[in-house]
Amino acid sequence: MKELQLILQAYEVAKEEQKNVALATVVKVEGSAYRRPGARMLVTEDGHLTGAISGGCLEGDALRKAQSVIFQQKSMLVTYDTTDEDDQKFGVGLGCNGIIHVLIEPIDLANPSNPIELIKEALKDRNTGLLLSIFSIPRSRSEQVGTVYLKKGEHKFGNPQLIEPQLWLRLKHELETFDQPQNEIRTYEDLDGISVFFEVIKPNTRVLLFGAGNDTIPLAKIADILGFELILIDGRKNLATSARFPSAKQIIQGQAEEVIEQIETDLNTVALLMTHNFEYEVIVLEKLITCMIPYIGILGPKRKTEKLIQRLQSKGIQVASDNFFAPVGLEIGAETSEEIALSILAEIKAVLNKKQPIFLKDKDGPIHEKA
Repeated sequence: MKELQLILQAYEVAKEEQKNVALATVVKVEGSAYRRPGARMLVTEDGHLTGAISGGCLEGDALRKAQSVIFQQKSMLVTYDTTDEDDQKFGVGLGCNGIIHVLIEPIDLANPSNPIELIKEALKDRNTGLLLSIFSIPRSRSEQVGTVYLKKGEHKFGNPQLIEPQLWLRLKHELETFDQPQNEIRTYEDLDGISVFFEVIKPNTRVLLFGAGNDTIPLAKIADILGFELILIDGRKNLATSARFPSAKQIIQGQAEEVIEQIETDLNTVALLMTHNFEYEVIVLEKLITCMIPYIGILGPKRKTEKLIQRLQSKGIQVASDNFFAPVGLEIGAETSEEIALSILAEIKAVLNKKQPIFLKDKDGPIHEKA
């Protein structure tokens, strides 16, 4: 998500400076690769790059091809085959053992439905969007349809008239029934092997951080690096300030009874209780357990969480703790505030991605599941 935010920022700068740009998107991967479908890179006419489509191996060649796309104003599909360990085509031994298909599209700055404008629309609010990018591997030398359509609930954006009628008839039905939580690539062999990248664009992960002590400052900084949306909540006005937490999108100051009425949650919201104030957190937790959020992390020993639950149960409140993570964080031997912040945010990523943390060396099969 951070990458998309940076690409949008670079795009706005290019618009102001009237610089032509192209967007490179990984749309399909066969085998192993550093980046997965949905990875993007914005290229300006003078060679400035934002984002990445690999670990640095492909960017130089993709830059040259993107500048050609800008000059010709025609999209193209580029295939990088890294399965040959002796391949020195790109100046380095890639060793990825995969085939990466990259869609490169010229961006018409005057078109309100260009691919980047569609991405901007997808990230405009807290609703999940479904973005369609259409490409053809059998006809890779031909101009590609590209990223042309976005669906967000009942709202639709883009240029369906650019899609072949037979394919559009199929897609209209599939858009109504698509309910996958992750990206998917579908190939229609009966339609000349054309492929569609169904990209699920979720809102930023929102972190409700209860606690403005010194130990939460590193967490706020790392959350910003990850592109998370931070809402800071605390009753201590001298601590909950923008000077201490410049990356916070919102700072809510007040007593627990006051702040719980101001918080908003959704399925991409997580909460962290790090106030070191038991009574404050009892009130906050009573509110949070009524919210449909996947993760509530509580700083402190297990006994503290048990006491929190007992206090709520004594008030007749039933507590289902499936989404409680206490003590908060993964076991990485963390001691300092920075290390604890790393363990907490790693745990949040694992929970939201429905992953069981392990050493990758112990995982059977490839690192990434097949799209």
